[in-house]
Amino acid sequence: MRLLKIMVPLFLLVLAAIQPALSQEQDWNLGSLSQEIRGLTQKVSPAVVQIYTTSFGPVMGTLPQGAAVFGHQQATGSGVILDSSGYIITNNHVVQGAKRVQVRLSAAAMGQDRGNSIIAGGGALMGAQVIGVDKETDLAVLKINGKNLPYLPLGDSDKLFQGQLVFAFGSPMGLTNSVSFGVVSTVARQLERDNPMIYIQTDVAINPGNSGGPLVNTDGEVVGINTLIFTQSGGSEGLSFSAPSNIVQNIFNQIRATGRVLRGVIGVHPQTLNPLLAGALNLPVQWGVILGDVFPNGPAQEAGLKTGDIVVSLDGKPMENARQFEVNLYGKAIDQKVAIEVNRNGQLLTKSVTVVERQEPDYRFFDMITAERNLVPRIGVLCLDLNKDSKKLLPMKPRRSEGIIVAALSVTTNLFGESFHPGDILYSLNGEKLQSLRDLKKKVKAIGYSQTAVFQLEREGMLRYLIMELE
Repeated sequence: MRLLKIMVPLFLLVLAAIQPALSQEQDWNLGSLSQEIRGLTQKVSPAVVQIYTTSFGPVMGTLPQGAAVFGHQQATGSGVILDSSGYIITNNHVVQGAKRVQVRLSAAAMGQDRGNSIIAGGGALMGAQVIGVDKETDLAVLKINGKNLPYLPLGDSDKLFQGQLVFAFGSPMGLTNSVSFGVVSTVARQLERDNPMIYIQTDVAINPGNSGGPLVNTDGEVVGINTLIFTQSGGSEGLSFSAPSNIVQNIFNQIRATGRVLRGVIGVHPQTLNPLLAGALNLPVQWGVILGDVFPNGPAQEAGLKTGDIVVSLDGKPMENARQFEVNLYGKAIDQKVAIEVNRNGQLLTKSVTVVERQEPDYRFFDMITAERNLVPRIGVLCLDLNKDSKKLLPMKPRRSEGIIVAALSVTTNLFGESFHPGDILYSLNGEKLQSLRDLKKKVKAIGYSQTAVFQLEREGMLRYLIMELE
C-alpha cells in the first residue's frame, strides 16, 4: 500500500513531464503537413492556367417567355501546362463551341514577384490556339506562344491506390488559383458500360470551372485531368471524376504530333466467360475472357490467335472479364506490340499482337471528294450530292431524295460546338431547300457577314436544326 502511494505520484510526475513533449510532437506534425501542402501548392500553381472562351449560342434575354435569343456567350475553365513551349491540356467541353479561346497565366508563370500581398498578381492574358480535341475522352490540347514556361510532369496513374491523397487545382466558379484535396475513392471507374473510357474517382471538391485542371499527387505529378462530377445540388458532393494521366499522355502526344487521335484495335471480339458458357463448351476454367471472334486478316489472326482462345493476361496483367480486357487495350498506341497470353486446350501460349488503327466511319467518303470540287470553305465542310453512289455508303435510307452529304470537315474551320458531323445530310438553309452542292455553295455565299445560318439536316436518322454564325 505504501509502495502504491509512492508510485502514483511518481507516475503523475512522469506524465506531466512528457505531456508537453507529446503536444509539441503533435503540433510539429500538423505544422509539417501544412508546410508540405504549402510547398506543393507553390510548386504546382505556376503551371495551372485559367481558360476563357467566347462562343455564339442561346443567351438569356428580356424577350417574352419562350422566345430564343442568340448572342455571344462567355465561359471559364482550367488547364495545365505540360510543356515549357506552351502546350496545355484541358477538357474538350471547356473549349467546345468556342469562337475565341484565351488563357490567363499566373503571375509566377510570367516571372512576376508576388511580394507580401495575400492577393495574387494578375498574371497575363493571351490568345490560345486549339490544336485538336478528342471527344471520346473529353480532352483538348491548346497552344500559347511562350518559352521556358513552368510545366508539370505526367505521373503514372496505374500506380494510384485507393485512399491515396490527391489535390485538385483550378478555378472553380471562376475563382482563380484554388486548391482542394481528398483521397482516391476508386482508381478505375467505368461510367458507361459500353464505353471503355475509365476515370479516377475521388472525393476531392471539384466544381464548375475546375474542369480541365490537374489532379496531382504529393510529388506534384499530374495523375489526372478533372473532368466531371455527379451532383444533385449542382455543387461538389464528393463524387468527382478525372481522366487518368496514362490516357491523357497518349491523347496529348497524338494531338500534339498530328492534331487528331487514332484508336487502336487488334481485331478480336472478347466475351466474358462464365460457368454456363464454360460448362456448355467443356472448358477448363469457368471465369475469364474468351475470344468470341478473331477477325479475318486482322493483326490478332496474323499473330496466331484463334476463336475460342481463353485470354489469361494482357501485357502480364490477369484478365478477369471482357470489359477489363477492352479497358486495358483502350489507349494503346498504334503499332505498339501487346503480349496476350491464352489458354488453348490446356496449353498456355503467348502471342505478340500489333495494335492497328481503328477505322472510323468518318472516312468512308474520302475516296469520293477533292478540296477543289467539294469544299465549302465558309462552313468548313466538304460535301457530296445525295445520289445513288453516295447513298450506298449511308447506314440507313435517307428521309428525302434530294440533299447534300457532309463527307468531311475542313481543318481550317472551327470544329467545335454547333458543327456538322461527317454523314450529316443537309436538306435546307434558312428555310430554302438544298438541291445540289452547287446550290449549297450559292446560298452560303449569299449570306452576309456575321449573319445566322440555320440548316435543317438529318443525323443518324433524326431531323434537327443546326445554327451557326457565318464569318
